[in-house]
Amino acid sequence: MANKQAAQKYLRASQRRRMRNKPVRTRARTAVRDAMLAIDANDWGDADQLVQDAVAALDRAAQRGVVHANNAARRKSRLLRHYHHAQAPDVHARPHVRPPEPVQVP
Repeated sequence: MANKQAAQKYLRASQRRRMRNKPVRTRARTAVRDAMLAIDANDWGDADQLVQDAVAALDRAAQRGVVHANNAARRKSRLLRHYHHAQAPDVHARPHVRPPEPVQVP
């Protein structure tokens, strides 16, 4: 327990922020999880809408400062990459490493 009055005030403020941020964070996580489950089940009718909802929830959480903007962007990128790959698995994505340089013969 905090001993100083300022520490007690800070504790109360952090608890208020946590209670205000929790539903926003939970909504974003649930939206992403539901979208991933729909994608894995190949339920494209629901997956399209659920992916849009997940992106909107992540944007809203980032805008309110509940999650960092880069964190939200990373989650959206992973979700959309999973979504597009599941729709067209035969299309190869760009390689993650650069190809080797050709050998130059003197």
